[in-house]
Amino acid sequence: MKIKQIVFGLSLLALPVFAQQPVYLNDSAPIEDRVEDALKRMTLEEKIAIIHAQSKFSSAGVPRLGIPELWMTDGPHGIRPEVLWDEWEQAAWTNDSCIAFPALTCLAATWNEDMSYLYGKSIGEEARYREKDVLLGPGVNIYRTPLNGRNFEYMGEDPYLASKMVVPYIKGVQENGVATCVKHYALNNQEFNRHTSNVILDDRALYEIYLPAFKAAVQEGKTWTIMSAYNLYKNQHLCHNQYLLNDILKGEWGFDGAVVSDWGGTHDTMQAIYNGLDLEFGTWTDGLTMGATNAYDNYLMANPYLELIKSGKVGTKELDDKVRRVLRLGFRTSMNKNKPLGSLNSPEHGLAGKRIGEEGIVLLQNKNNVLPINLNTAKRIAVIGENAVKMMTVGGGSSSLKVKYEISPLDGIRNRVGSQAEAVYARGYVGDPTGSYNGVVSGQDLSETRSFDVLLAEAVEVAKSADYVIFIGGLNKSNHQDCEGADRNHLELPYNQNKVISQLAKANKNLVVVNISGNAVAMPWVNEVPAIVQGWFLGSETGSALASVLVGDANPSGKLPFTFPMKLDDVGAHKLGVYPGDPTQLANKRDTIDVIYNEGIFVGYRWADMQKKSKPLFAFGHGLSYTTFEYGKPSANKKVISADETITFNVTVKNTGSIEGQEVVQLYISDKKSSLPRPVKELKAFKKVKLAPGEEKQVSFTIAKDALSFYDPAQKAWVAEPGKFEAVVAASATDIKGVVPFDLK
Repeated sequence: MKIKQIVFGLSLLALPVFAQQPVYLNDSAPIEDRVEDALKRMTLEEKIAIIHAQSKFSSAGVPRLGIPELWMTDGPHGIRPEVLWDEWEQAAWTNDSCIAFPALTCLAATWNEDMSYLYGKSIGEEARYREKDVLLGPGVNIYRTPLNGRNFEYMGEDPYLASKMVVPYIKGVQENGVATCVKHYALNNQEFNRHTSNVILDDRALYEIYLPAFKAAVQEGKTWTIMSAYNLYKNQHLCHNQYLLNDILKGEWGFDGAVVSDWGGTHDTMQAIYNGLDLEFGTWTDGLTMGATNAYDNYLMANPYLELIKSGKVGTKELDDKVRRVLRLGFRTSMNKNKPLGSLNSPEHGLAGKRIGEEGIVLLQNKNNVLPINLNTAKRIAVIGENAVKMMTVGGGSSSLKVKYEISPLDGIRNRVGSQAEAVYARGYVGDPTGSYNGVVSGQDLSETRSFDVLLAEAVEVAKSADYVIFIGGLNKSNHQDCEGADRNHLELPYNQNKVISQLAKANKNLVVVNISGNAVAMPWVNEVPAIVQGWFLGSETGSALASVLVGDANPSGKLPFTFPMKLDDVGAHKLGVYPGDPTQLANKRDTIDVIYNEGIFVGYRWADMQKKSKPLFAFGHGLSYTTFEYGKPSANKKVISADETITFNVTVKNTGSIEGQEVVQLYISDKKSSLPRPVKELKAFKKVKLAPGEEKQVSFTIAKDALSFYDPAQKAWVAEPGKFEAVVAASATDIKGVVPFDLK
């Protein structure tokens, strides 16, 4: 009898548990129902625990409820190697290498949304295999100045191009059950004083130039997280900024995901509570400084927040909103039972990287058709320059990677030419002989004891006896080059490369200069050199992609995603703007420094178009091919449209050369008269078309009122004024193929 009573008593206790199966465990239930169900089961302490870090790259779950932790990884070009729990030091794993994909400047240079989706899908598979929930990328900050050390991680100077290229990347990643964390929101356009720069600009420039790519990421790409920037706007840090996070991101755009602070970007508990931050990371970057027992409990949104609630100084409304967003992120990622398994270091990912690299490489100049290299006649190829051998996947800041392999340009060329030609190497100059970053060691020994003059003389002698000379130089990922945390000091090539190039041009008429960089550089030797190639940072398949283009296996089809100026004074941010900050404040070492965007909306080609006395070195959208294209006369399906109508423009493009090629047809819109100053023209559509020799295709663009609009800060609205417009069909911002006038009534 006693035993029966015990059993009966246990069964009574168990019945309610079985009867009340938590909704949040039912993956077929709507996510919002699961979020609310989990939220109401959580204690105050559990809610606080999931809105801040528990380690360098993870935030806590709720073990009592079976809610797992969330794991982040740096991107956006590959999956970062594992670090220790509390520190940046390497965890010394042997299975955390990855495929490095081309930098995002290269992706943008493809002008191909299919390549963006392939990129996102591939890197998303690698993140998923490594069991990461959030990929910290891609970046879409606008290329305002060529000195920004982090431009190589972004998608160029044009908000429309960046908007179109970021959306497929997001979709490709998130199909793997991995969230993208689009960064750095917003106005993070320089690395110098990035924690203390207070950006001052008008609302028109904000809405027309600096926000569209983020808006597209939210409303079209449906990104699940956004990373806030380090800098300030309206004298508030962007990790807790009322206007950008609450009013615009969550208010105007309806963002339902989580805002993640950049590591060390959170500064104030009360502002973090009320001004839109959801997940706090890296506040004390070593994870140890502020706590003898648990540093993370001392984060600004940890115990300080908890104590404010318990003392009655703040309520829980804001906390519940943050928790809902973090739970929603978890249900989309760590608790998503339907996500695929992913894959790591697969041959398919290597091929994807190579294909993206081939499409992004830009042929800037090709006098006398020096390229492609003719292997039927070329028996000796001189490859010169440190960047021909230096690993570029290591370094550059948080995007530094530990790769499964990296094919150097020299090895790529040698692998491709095989026994057809001899590829000899001379260093030419010494740049950065080191090969380590944050514990990742390349294993290369690039130390050099010979002087510059000796290296130059050797390079010239090698060049004289070659059929072709390929100089591979440019920037690297060292401090004050293409690197997080510091801007470039000038526009010129470092390490005395200009002298090397000029001497090589005198030694051999078949000189090809390959510029490896994520930024524009000055080219005082441009008229001395027949062929110039923009090679970007191409990742694991660098050498294969570059060699493929140089010998003509792949026909170059990349177009520049930003303008190459002749000199810094040809850039609006340097001519009119205040860069890197108010000089009087810099001299007085203020806590915050005002950076004034006096150039407003006139960024990149928008500024260059207005200059009558100077032309860019290479224009936005520029890129040559090994074949030739002929444009027909563009036309429109109507001459007058009303505000609720669309208009379609047509143009034929023909491949008039002897090999297959791809051309990027660009459509710009010009407002001939408006109440506010407008750019001469603005990119509003583009299409990449593949054509066989002799083939002709019609390319069509349909646009609506939004392509004709500008942001009126007085009305706080987008406005399309009636009047005369022109559709400008072009192969670049300066290569106009035809103009079609039309009216908006």
